[in-house]
Amino acid sequence: MSHRRIPKRKAILAGAGAVGIAAAAVLLPNANASQSGSEDDRIAPRKMSAASAADLLQQLGKELGDSYGGAYYDASKQQLVVNVVGDDNDVNIEVKRAGAVARSVQNSFTTLKSATRSLSKEAAVPGTAWAIDPRNNRILVTADRTVTGDRWNTVESAVESLGDGVARIQKSKGEFKPLLEGGDAIFGGGSRCSLGFNVTTQDGQPGFLTAGHCTAASDQWSEQQGGQPVGTAQESVFPGEGDFALVTYDDPNTEAPSAVDLGNGQLLGIRQAADAAVGQEVFRMGSTTGLNGGQVTGLNATVNYPEGTVSGLIQTNVCAEPGDSGGALFTRDGNAIGLTSGGSGDCTSGGETFFQPVTTALEAVGAQIG
Repeated sequence: MSHRRIPKRKAILAGAGAVGIAAAAVLLPNANASQSGSEDDRIAPRKMSAASAADLLQQLGKELGDSYGGAYYDASKQQLVVNVVGDDNDVNIEVKRAGAVARSVQNSFTTLKSATRSLSKEAAVPGTAWAIDPRNNRILVTADRTVTGDRWNTVESAVESLGDGVARIQKSKGEFKPLLEGGDAIFGGGSRCSLGFNVTTQDGQPGFLTAGHCTAASDQWSEQQGGQPVGTAQESVFPGEGDFALVTYDDPNTEAPSAVDLGNGQLLGIRQAADAAVGQEVFRMGSTTGLNGGQVTGLNATVNYPEGTVSGLIQTNVCAEPGDSGGALFTRDGNAIGLTSGGSGDCTSGGETFFQPVTTALEAVGAQIG
């Protein structure tokens, strides 16, 4: 299977310096540039990694108050772009001095957040999803192929009621659903999922994270269909404020190094958990489709699955298929970003895929990477 407990002989290869990713020839080193000491250079946008951009945004977004209109990472230029509402020159200078690009927009982040709450009340129709799209400074509402007739009219009316330029609606060719299926990988209750990241619980036990909708099917999980269970679910959330679960290995001496198996003997060491940034390049590993890459397109996404509404997710254009649920979303430099929840489409036609943020899951279950 694509994700599993990694034998000790393989763990030696899992350091950050041994990143062989032949399956995706797109994983190249990140480039970072330091900031010059002159005033002109400090005002000019500086290059930074997506992780650095996320860290900078944590502080900068709070300082801008009502002038803040969201932000995204421009991967091609390696710059953080911050949306600014209004013409307050002091705010623009503050953004530039922080090393980011200031961009004038219509909607504040507060306005967009308020609009998502309105959608939750007025448009919570199964088969819909929405997330703030900072590139276009509006909410992107997606309706899958099951949303037709009166249900489509309900969603369209809710979007229009938000006002001009606040949200837009688009159709998806697929159907939003958790990506669970019977087959091979980690098995429980006749279902197949993917292991996300190995962790250590707060009492020092080895375990792993996967999707909450996976453990809704079974508490016990094995490495082969019908095989001896190797792990037992301890905590699980789905639906609601997330889609994640903590499974502890039944054998406390299980070797569970912090790495993702990329297939063909290739391993990537996982150094830490990190928050996602819109525009960030990410990669997903799953038991059905293996290694695939793409970009983060939205944060704090809400998805209305047939089984219930899930909030607080990461939206991406990375493809996934049934059986990939629970699998790891990560960066080329070994940051754990998310756990595969669900989506629409497949790895032939594409689509939208949603992920549970790892940082939120770790905090909720009291575990840590490694």
